[in-house]
Amino acid sequence: MGLIKTAIIGAAVYGVIKYVTKKDSSGKSIVDDLKDNAPKWVDEAKRIKDDFIAERRIYDEPI
Repeated sequence: MGLIKTAIIGAAVYGVIKYVTKKDSSGKSIVDDLKDNAPKWVDEAKRIKDDFIAERRIYDEPI
């Protein structure tokens, strides 16, 4: 049972890797898109974090 389970998991992982690295008609893969967009997402996450902290400070200030 363990051998069959390992083979199925291995085939699934192979399929996922093959899918995310497959080039589309524009010559880019899902991995390429993720690498291109990651810096924008990090900057946006930092901005959201800073906004949250600034908003939280307003409510923590004594009246």
